[in-house]
Amino acid sequence: MLVNGKWTADWHPVQATDEQGRFVRQRSSFRNWITADGAPGPTGTGGFKAEAGRYRLYVALICPWASRTLIARKLKGLEDLIAVTVVNPVLTSEGWGFGGYPGADADPLHAVTHLHQLYTRADDDYSGRATVPVLWDEATDTMVSNESADIVRMFNTAFADLVPGMPDLYPADLTADIDALNAEVYDRLNNGVYKAGFASSQPAYDEAVAGVFAMLDQLEDRLTGDFLFGDRFTEADIRLFVTLIRFDAAYHGLFKTNLRRIADYSRLSAYMERVLRLPGVRDTVNLDHIKAGYYSIKALNPAGIVPIGPDHVVRLLESVQ
Repeated sequence: MLVNGKWTADWHPVQATDEQGRFVRQRSSFRNWITADGAPGPTGTGGFKAEAGRYRLYVALICPWASRTLIARKLKGLEDLIAVTVVNPVLTSEGWGFGGYPGADADPLHAVTHLHQLYTRADDDYSGRATVPVLWDEATDTMVSNESADIVRMFNTAFADLVPGMPDLYPADLTADIDALNAEVYDRLNNGVYKAGFASSQPAYDEAVAGVFAMLDQLEDRLTGDFLFGDRFTEADIRLFVTLIRFDAAYHGLFKTNLRRIADYSRLSAYMERVLRLPGVRDTVNLDHIKAGYYSIKALNPAGIVPIGPDHVVRLLESVQ
């Protein structure tokens, strides 16, 4: 991580642990918002007006948090307004790097080699981890946000005057219900798989895995319609989908959440395919990057061997082009 603007040690996946050995995730630190008129958003400072060609999104295709923002960008029709740069999926001793892998880009703005160099460009005294996604303002040459949940919501509203008539991912009549479901799914599943994979004690692992599968069981029972809220696709579906599509390929084996696969849940499997077939969503899923990235985590896979399968996920992705 960075300490006072300096890279301090080789990258390691465990950010922090509590006294029981539970994985603790770092909070995002850049929390500004793009708004229609540049006024301040719910957090941070103002000055970030919605304008075509002004902003760039840095993502890793391995990362579910970054992929949330990619899906929102697609569904809201923002591809021509917001550029994207994809980092190398293989984690280096300095974290996320640029170029050097099929489908990975060089940094087009500053020709830096690692993402952490953008963090210190935005704040030369920054302390913390250099995470994706990063939403960058090319006009002021600084970071707007590195919080995926905020980026999804600003994509949902900020550019409505420039690209009108797109689906509302956070409708007013469902906000309380979406927030409640998001919180539960995040704790037990989205972050729950990481709490299992990076647990440093048996009790912490057992607790996390129990939460993961209790949540999956609950969602299987809930899915009697097309999406989590019946026939209405919302940001809650984005947040669930990015974990489901990675589950059998990475979390089931590498993170030891191997009680069941998503393939063993009939409704969740059908739901995952239904979301995958929404226009543009398939373009955000790169199984090669997902596997190359997760299996490059030396703390979990010292030999760096990347598995061939799972065949059912390969076949699913091949069927949706």
